[in-house]
Amino acid sequence: MKLLKGVLILYLLTVLLFIFGLKLLQKPSTARIGNLISAIGMLIAIIATFVSQRFENYFLIILAMVIGSVIGIFLAYWVDMRAIPQFVAMLNSFGGAVSSLVGIWAFLDNKIPDFINPIQFYISVGFDTFIGTITFIGSVIAFSKLQGIISEKPILIPFKNFLNLLLLVISIFSIFLFALFKNSLFLWFVLISSVILGLTLTLPIGGADMPVLISLLISYAGLSATSLGFTFGNYGLIMVGSLVGASGLILTRIMAKAMNRDFWGILLGNITPPEITKTSDDRSFYEGKIKTASPDEVASILEFSKTIAIVPGYGLAVSQAQQVLKELYELLTKDGKFVYFAIHPVAGRMPGHMNVLLAEVDIPYDRMKTLEESNELLPQTDAVIVVGANDVVNPLAREKEDSPIYGMPILDVDKAKVVIVIKRSLAPGFSGVVNPLFINENTIMVFGDAKPVLSEIVKAYKELKV
Repeated sequence: MKLLKGVLILYLLTVLLFIFGLKLLQKPSTARIGNLISAIGMLIAIIATFVSQRFENYFLIILAMVIGSVIGIFLAYWVDMRAIPQFVAMLNSFGGAVSSLVGIWAFLDNKIPDFINPIQFYISVGFDTFIGTITFIGSVIAFSKLQGIISEKPILIPFKNFLNLLLLVISIFSIFLFALFKNSLFLWFVLISSVILGLTLTLPIGGADMPVLISLLISYAGLSATSLGFTFGNYGLIMVGSLVGASGLILTRIMAKAMNRDFWGILLGNITPPEITKTSDDRSFYEGKIKTASPDEVASILEFSKTIAIVPGYGLAVSQAQQVLKELYELLTKDGKFVYFAIHPVAGRMPGHMNVLLAEVDIPYDRMKTLEESNELLPQTDAVIVVGANDVVNPLAREKEDSPIYGMPILDVDKAKVVIVIKRSLAPGFSGVVNPLFINENTIMVFGDAKPVLSEIVKAYKELKV
């Protein structure tokens, strides 16, 4: 009894450390220590599990942990910053697959713990298989779209909502039949229906909505861990899984608001609005209205600017221009200018993607401004440099009610005195709509890949100081 109480206290300590770690992850300046505290919490959970369980072969378990740790450390250093979204999706798929497979193994092993009600055990196995499989399939699809293995465009499925509802009913009904008759045939029904549901929920989602999908899959992974906890009566899994599931749902809600998506629709797989699937690259919209500038002209504008904002977008990640951007930042701040980074919460392909890129090159955390902070500063800003961003700075989100991005919170860069947009072409963003920012009176365009363009601006700025 004393051992059980001690283990519960360790699990509770794990959850408290996770909560504290999540709190610290809210700010870039405390994110690293938050990550470390969460890792310590996980270590405590592992120790508690070792203390409370009797394993047949400790050597194999420790060997698996060592191999997994080595692979994890290697991947953490090896994975390109541009591939972090894919990496997160891959980790999610592992979590879902493990939860589903362990639940199925628990049924096949046919050893129900003495303190677990058989009905609870079989229902938990069913739900664990259901949620874990959806998480695995959904994460694999997300990874494939992000990696370019399959098209990022939404794949429209006829009668999708009806099909999803039918598969959900079949899955839940099969789970209860499985618990009632303890027949593996019904578990097969659960597995097959959840595989199809994982496909129908994620294939219709376009690349623009990957941040929302990844947030939702994180929540699913937590719920599958919770279900697995009920299977074995493991309080640690129940508490931690519930925390991850709730955190994922909260993050999904935040992302839904930031991208103007319906939260309840997201839970049903209705993320990408039908309008967004219709790309409209209207060249006549821009014809004769674009003002271009050379890197030399941009350098001159920056020289006479006192307050400068830099808006990083996915184009920055693609070109890997963060190091050159840091060099420009250092040149400008050395001249006494106030330079800050205006970061939209869904810039890039996952929440915090731009923060990670900038932190990689040691941009000061206090210069990374949130959407709200940036919009307070932008009207008093002399010059804004938009690097590879599009939809997150599109005024249509404020002005055009029939636009698919209407209502989405954006960075109000058009309110600054001068806007410098670095972009490869006039191609639309993920939303597929034109961007009036590019033809504004105070906007100039610099066409080209972000890295060489920024390098030329740095070179021109240095020459002005000679």
